[in-house]
Amino acid sequence: MTHFHGKTVWLIGASEGLGRALAKRLDQEGARLILSARNTGRLDDLHRMLRNSKVVPLDVTKIEAVKWAAKVAGPVDAVVYNAGVYEPMLTTDWDSEAILRMADVNFSGALRVLGQVVPEYVERGHGDITLIGSLSGYRGLPAAVGYGASKAALVNLAETMRLDLKGTGVTVRLINPGFIKTRLTEKNGFYMPMLMTPEKAAERVVAAMLKRRFRTDFPAPFSWVIRAFDYLPDFLVYRGK
Repeated sequence: MTHFHGKTVWLIGASEGLGRALAKRLDQEGARLILSARNTGRLDDLHRMLRNSKVVPLDVTKIEAVKWAAKVAGPVDAVVYNAGVYEPMLTTDWDSEAILRMADVNFSGALRVLGQVVPEYVERGHGDITLIGSLSGYRGLPAAVGYGASKAALVNLAETMRLDLKGTGVTVRLINPGFIKTRLTEKNGFYMPMLMTPEKAAERVVAAMLKRRFRTDFPAPFSWVIRAFDYLPDFLVYRGK
């Protein structure tokens, strides 16, 4: 995508944090926004701040709700999947309900949305898809049961789609942020290197959406460390475990 002016962008997960900041930034760039999330009150509040937007409430865990929202949203030039749930959790503190909820929103929800968007994009020969992953999707990390696995699945999905959709006119990109200061990361009791504001992260996402590059990881050099960790042999990673 070379510009946003006059383009319709369906932003899923728009009510809080990065999604909310991204909506404001895309509005400044002249995009027409379809705002989706479960919290209609927060969406309505955001809608009143923007110049050109439409609220379409959505629970991505329900296929009929996704089908309805896609129909109401109508044809869109771009979709951004930013819906996410996060609960820090050690494997020793296993909570099946919480883990399944993370998997359902972070990964399965994307499958439901893409099932409505991808066929239409392929048929018309163009479209833009941005999946918001996480640096935690590159390697298993402590206290990330559910969240890390769901983001790893999203990374793999994006990589597969990028290969399969080559030559169709459909652009797929994967954006993997590090720590962003939101109500979700407030749950963490550990030090978060290079913690970013939602506004700063939104700037990086918008810049990435204006390019055809597939993968964007940030912030550097934290993202370099995570990727380097991904290439370490298992005997070093799990030494003494």
